[in-house]
Amino acid sequence: MSQDDTQPPRRGRPPSKAARQKALMAAREILATQGFGRLSIEAVAARSGVGKPTIYRHWANAGELVMEALMSDLPGRAPASGGGLVEGLRGQLHLLVAAFATTRGRQVAMVLAASDPESEMTKAFRHRVILSSREHGRSLIEAAAQAGEIDRPQDIEIILDMIYAPLFYRLLVGHLPIGPDFAEGLAEHAGRLLGGNAAEGPRA
Repeated sequence: MSQDDTQPPRRGRPPSKAARQKALMAAREILATQGFGRLSIEAVAARSGVGKPTIYRHWANAGELVMEALMSDLPGRAPASGGGLVEGLRGQLHLLVAAFATTRGRQVAMVLAASDPESEMTKAFRHRVILSSREHGRSLIEAAAQAGEIDRPQDIEIILDMIYAPLFYRLLVGHLPIGPDFAEGLAEHAGRLLGGNAAEGPRA
């Protein structure tokens, strides 16, 4: 990315949704065909036909554009489930696994593996995906405890680490595949880890 890829947001008429989508599509195409290092605001403008001033009204720099291009469809939450804790976790974990099994998900892993831990890209992933996933898991566990489905965990942070760390470890290390069976296993093991009647649903 060049030094010209950062500039203050410009005033003017609101940019159109169509222009935004064209820029995002162009960014994803550049990432897929040329890699992270070749993506710049200039390159996105040339490929999409969207003017640089319009792009800068959406994103302050190329880094922000990359983050959204890669992460906009990666879920941290899942639709509400009335089937209890395990069903709620299963729904969320299947969405995460499906997202990361895509080409874009693998691109995220490659970019993160090459990024500084304190880079904006890494921080964005941490907040928009990892921490968001954990917060949804926390809400499911707390709801299950209130419903009497499980006993309230003594250290919920460790429990959340044990549920989500395997997914992100496989994503970043790449030693084993991620897929539907993996999501099922994580949800089932989480239910056994939390005990109670997690696998059976709320108590009457």
